[in-house]
Formats: sequence, structure tokens, C-alpha cells
Amino acid sequence: MRRFILVFLVLILAACLAAGVEENALAAKLVRLHVIANSDSDADQQLKLELRDALLAASPEIFERAKNSEELVHELENCARRELERLGSDSTVRVELGQENYDTRDYATFSLPAGEYCSLRVTLGEGAGQNWWCVLFPPLCFTTGQEFRDAADQAGLSEDEMSLITGEDGGFEIRFRIIELLEKLAGLLK
Repeated sequence: MRRFILVFLVLILAACLAAGVEENALAAKLVRLHVIANSDSDADQQLKLELRDALLAASPEIFERAKNSEELVHELENCARRELERLGSDSTVRVELGQENYDTRDYATFSLPAGEYCSLRVTLGEGAGQNWWCVLFPPLCFTTGQEFRDAADQAGLSEDEMSLITGEDGGFEIRFRIIELLEKLAGLLK
């Protein structure tokens, strides 16, 4: 019986490692957007959403035009400042591009596994309010059906990667839940 348990654990570990490789390949092709409000007041939350909308609208052109990550951050920060000015807000904004850990997140048409992703973090004022996040590139935040597939195709996502985020691979939920549990266990043992 012990041998069976050991073999079973080794198989689970191998599956987790394989899923981790697929997850890392997917994460390398995405830029997630993380917008954090100044506070939880209604006004600050509304400002966060309006800024989000402006950044999502401007980002395809900015991504196409930017020559490097520094220019990308600079252009997006300028866009955010112009939008805040247009809205009559004197809030400060900070835009940073870097790696950020995300939990598994279910969206209307897709799901992304937990992991470390390239993240564009936009912080308004003190950044003490509720946050909002989605996928900035490829632009998957408000796409549905064929628009979603088209955006993913244009970004170069493979059919296997599409299956991972749409759950069409049949094992998505279990495989990534196991990874999350193992990661949490490893964090507790540190």
C-alpha cells in the first residue's frame, strides 16, 4: 500500500510540474493589468474604473508604438495622467511594470491559473482601495466568443494554451488547484 501511495504522489508531482511548465509558457505571453484605487470610497472606485477604461482603450496603440518597456510605462503613465486631468482629478498615479503573483482568476469567458505574470500595476493615490485586474495584452478583458479567439490568435497563443485558459483541456481545475495547494503548503513550510 505504501508503494502505491508513493507512486501516486510521484505521478501527482509529475503532473504538477508539467502543468507548471504549461502555466509558465502561458504567463510569458500575457501582460496583466492591475489597477488599484486610492480608497474604497465610491468616487475613488469610479475613478479607478474610468482610468481602467481609458488605459484599455489606449493600450493597443501604445503597445504597437512603444519600442521598449520603459517607453511603454512612460506612455501609459502619460495616458493615465491625461485621463485624470480630463476627469478633473488631482489624484496621483504610479505605473509600474514587473512580475506579480496572481491567484487563479475566473473571468466571464476564461480562467487564468495562479502564477507569476508580467503585470502593469497602476496605483492611484495611496493605493489603499479595492483593485481590478485582467489581461491587458492580448486584450482579453471585455472580449467574448470569437473576439476572444481572434485576440488570442493575434497574440500567438497556441491551441494548447487556449485550452488551458478556456478550460477545454478537461483537467484545468483539478490540475491547477493541486498546484495552488502545493504552493501554499510550500509557503507554510518556509
